[in-house]
Amino acid sequence: MSETSPILTREAGFTPAAAVAGTRPFLSEDMKGRLSGSLESLGYTVAGLALLVAVWWVGGRMVEASDDLYAFADFAPAPTLLRLREMIATGEAFQITVPSLVRVASGLFWAIVIGVPVGILVGAITGFRKLTNVPFQFLRMISPLSWMPIAVMAFATWEGAIVFLIAVAAIWPVLFSTASGLRRIEPSWFKVARNLGARPWHMLFVIILPAISQDILAGIRLALGVAWIILVPAEYLGVTSGLGYAINDARDTLEYDRLAATVVIIGVIGFSLDTLLQLAIAKLSWLRSS
Repeated sequence: MSETSPILTREAGFTPAAAVAGTRPFLSEDMKGRLSGSLESLGYTVAGLALLVAVWWVGGRMVEASDDLYAFADFAPAPTLLRLREMIATGEAFQITVPSLVRVASGLFWAIVIGVPVGILVGAITGFRKLTNVPFQFLRMISPLSWMPIAVMAFATWEGAIVFLIAVAAIWPVLFSTASGLRRIEPSWFKVARNLGARPWHMLFVIILPAISQDILAGIRLALGVAWIILVPAEYLGVTSGLGYAINDARDTLEYDRLAATVVIIGVIGFSLDTLLQLAIAKLSWLRSS
């Protein structure tokens, strides 16, 4: 009796396989919505890149047609992309990128090592927050490049001076984002932890750091953007490697296609690093909500 009747099946115009397929669609509504959203996002991304290249191409044509600016025609897309392909093939792109990434990583390391603990103190201790508010806000508004003469005198090497400038630029987003995240923690969490006998180290590693981890990552993302901007002018200091040095050298030798290709490399790497941090923040948000 449990078998499907052939007569009923033929009269209904369905086979058992068709009936099962009808009850189990290939894509659920949720999957369809995600796929549609991904395709829409991809479409906007491609359209945005196409618009950027079109504006770049028009600007290059205008420069080439100008009697005053025709010497800078190598900034156009075609010469730039050809030189970029050559730089990738010869390994030059890798050689000029690695030192800059090391300097940015070093500067961010010190910004995190100093910024996170100080940010926790600012967010946790009201008196310390009131005491440091004006000095920190004052120092934050000073351009990091203004510290360049001091950095040159204070550090024995150019590398140390560059890392210092990057750290000075990157510390404030990390510090203030950490403090802001800590102040949003529900006070009842601390009361429950104290009632359960939690010690200060337990409070820090079990409650505070997990609760503000997303805020710390958001601060690091902002700090990376600032550090990446400071990197190029900072590398004008005495070093003979890095993306900033490559731009300065290309300007001095009038290799404008190489200069523009280096700018493209800076943009691609900066965008990629920012995207990775954005994905990490989204992943952490999903884990915390699940």
